[in-house]
Amino acid sequence: MLSEFKAFIMRGNVLDLAVGVIIGGAFTGLVKSLTTNLIGPIIAFATGGHSDLDKLQLVISKTLTFKYGAFLNDLINFLITAFVVFILVKVINRVFKANKEEAVKVNPELEVLTEIRNLLETEKKA
Repeated sequence: MLSEFKAFIMRGNVLDLAVGVIIGGAFTGLVKSLTTNLIGPIIAFATGGHSDLDKLQLVISKTLTFKYGAFLNDLINFLITAFVVFILVKVINRVFKANKEEAVKVNPELEVLTEIRNLLETEKKA
């Protein structure tokens, strides 16, 4: 059973997934830092409010508080992450499309040889 588990873990897809999860975790920390340390203070400077978006809240009563700043923080994090993933997918699709176009291009010599073969086959039948 241990050898089967080792074979499963060492498959390419599992290793790629593990690397993706690790890089994704690091990227999430980077985006959170960008939002907290750069975007938050810029918004605070522009609005004259708090430098930490998490502190923004709407107090209705002592027991009812809406912490909309935390939501704004998470929304900005999501939008940055989604935009980076969008750009990454776009670049990858462009690379794969270029590779596909190269693969589709037929060698001109092969076309000529195919035509000669076809002509020989028609002459043989006639």
